[in-house]
Amino acid sequence: MSDVMHIVLDDTAMAAAGRGNILASRLIYRAHAESGWYLYAPSCALVEADRTRPGTAEHLAALPGVIVLDLDLPAALAVARQKTWAAAHCHHAAQPTPDRPDGAIVATTAPDRWTGEPVRVLDLTP
Repeated sequence: MSDVMHIVLDDTAMAAAGRGNILASRLIYRAHAESGWYLYAPSCALVEADRTRPGTAEHLAALPGVIVLDLDLPAALAVARQKTWAAAHCHHAAQPTPDRPDGAIVATTAPDRWTGEPVRVLDLTP
């Protein structure tokens, strides 16, 4: 079993981190302090989180343990087929890649949003 963790923050988790959610804060700390922990912030979700809670994008993007994912061509094509950009970019980021053969876990405070989606979910609701 691998000790590597890949976690994608959705817009609700990002906004919750800005409000001091202890579980989101622990994820951010672990991604910064422990090797093998990777925390991703898809740019479309980052924009939506900043709309919900202004200042969130700048704050998260400045954290050394958070990797901001650009909207590259494959992500843009995935977003174009979905209802919301934030959820679509998170879903795309959680899919398996050569660097993440098992994909990533989506951290959220709205787990019902992901019902029926083929992603693993980490509920950050306190």
